Amino acid sequence: MSARLLVFGNAGWDLPLRVPRLPRAGETLLGERGGDSPGGKGLNQAVIAARAGADVLFIAPLGDDREGEALRAALAAEPLAFAAIPSRHRTDLSLLCVAEDGSNLILSTNACADGVDVAEAEAAAAWLAPGCMLLMQCGFLAAPTLAAARAGAARGARVLLNAAPLRWDIAPLLPLLDTLILNEVEAEAASGCADPADAALQLHQRGARQVIVTLGGEGAVCVDANGVRRQEAPAALVRDTTGAGDVFCGAYAAASLAGHADPMAAAQRAAAWSVSREGCFAAFPPASVLRAMVGP
Repeated sequence: MSARLLVFGNAGWDLPLRVPRLPRAGETLLGERGGDSPGGKGLNQAVIAARAGADVLFIAPLGDDREGEALRAALAAEPLAFAAIPSRHRTDLSLLCVAEDGSNLILSTNACADGVDVAEAEAAAAWLAPGCMLLMQCGFLAAPTLAAARAGAARGARVLLNAAPLRWDIAPLLPLLDTLILNEVEAEAASGCADPADAALQLHQRGARQVIVTLGGEGAVCVDANGVRRQEAPAALVRDTTGAGDVFCGAYAAASLAGHADPMAAAQRAAAWSVSREGCFAAFPPASVLRAMVGP
């Protein structure tokens, strides 16, 4: 089994709930349940990258339960290779609350993802070789994520981290990263800088060779050896922003591997397509749309 893009991340089962607005503390709201679907930042990004034409190997932990079997079946229908890490924990679940204005609130379990250890991370990275890319998120604990990044860099692979959910200090990973992608809130938390451009510059100076801060409808800012670049977002009628960051990351990885002249712009177009539709996994662009967006 081999692939140019190794996505090492979490997988879970999503339970969507549409509500009139996001709840306040202590408030009970009535909502409408949508269709359950595959989820998890690792799975989402792997599916997007594969639909966009990347040669993807996705490695994730799954429990021995009904949700784990459903995820195996769903991934079998996608154009990627999947290798499960057996877990003694139940497969993780997420509750997605989506308001009428498109804003969202997500609650997730993470015991299955947190069960991944350093040895399993190093074994996953053993699939990498020069010319490959390793795409990760912060769904695993810091130690296995750092171990995979070190192993991937040592094997000559490009290392891309989406620092979400930002729940531990990413500073030790920065010198290993070819690309770091965060949203505005994550960038401020990681850098201490409120301005997105200042945050990206700070994280670049700490070691990440390229830093991209996504700003939703305000576009994105990128800092690398060429300086600071700001890019407007494509026009979009926003119905549901759930999963837009994952669409961006998966599309960016695929576009970068395909030699696209502007992977960030391609990723923005893919994310804009997804937010104009309701749902998370159900709103992901199909392969025909993605391949037209991210090709060279």
